[in-house]
Amino acid sequence: MDRFTGTTVLVTGAGSGLGRAIARAFAAEGASVVAAGRTAATLHETVGLIEAAGGTALAVTADVTDSGQLRDLVRETVTRYGGLDVAVNNAGIFRGSGPVGEVGEEDWDAVMRTNLTGVWLAMKHEIAHMKENGGGVIVNISSNLGAHLRIPGAAAYLTSKAGVSVLTRAAALDHIHQGIRINAVSPGASAAPMSLRPGETEADRTERMKAENPLGRVAEAEEVAAAVLYLASPAAGAVVGTDLVIDSGASA
Repeated sequence: MDRFTGTTVLVTGAGSGLGRAIARAFAAEGASVVAAGRTAATLHETVGLIEAAGGTALAVTADVTDSGQLRDLVRETVTRYGGLDVAVNNAGIFRGSGPVGEVGEEDWDAVMRTNLTGVWLAMKHEIAHMKENGGGVIVNISSNLGAHLRIPGAAAYLTSKAGVSVLTRAAALDHIHQGIRINAVSPGASAAPMSLRPGETEADRTERMKAENPLGRVAEAEEVAAAVLYLASPAAGAVVGTDLVIDSGASA
């Protein structure tokens, strides 16, 4: 398929896991991809995989907690490829597990700064370009944990991701009249490192999912990526402010 031939796509948190799968999926359908994140080595691995498959990609290091770096990221994307058509704000962390009353303030602040404020800052600079250049599409990666499902001992992460879900809807209403279509995807446990518990192997996770998820397995990273590509595509032209849950039925 070539749904994204001639488009430029920016993916944050593209050095591993879902971000890497999303970047590769866009490139496989013809997009020029900017893979952004904090770690140059893993970003270059993502770009290498894309180029080995015949795609086009650029690695750019940027920290989503730094507004200036995000401004420069958008500028570099536009300078290199001539525009910014799609942005996928995927960067996120999981820290500060434990009861609410025991979460460290540094952990709380780090999670909020990356997962929620980082999405807002990224959108701020993406929207600034898009509204002056005919619009575009933004897909934020939230989580089924937060607005859709709660578990004990993860308040910081839950709150940050619930915020992403609400922020996405608010931004969608604010900017659709400027031709910017904004939605979210909320994955559950997927075949990515973040879904592994401390000390857990992939085989352990497979057994745990048989009992925990109605579908009996995690979502493949490529399945989550397919949802992102759908929301970014013309086929989703009337989809505005939705939060698409991909979690094997966990929050049903």
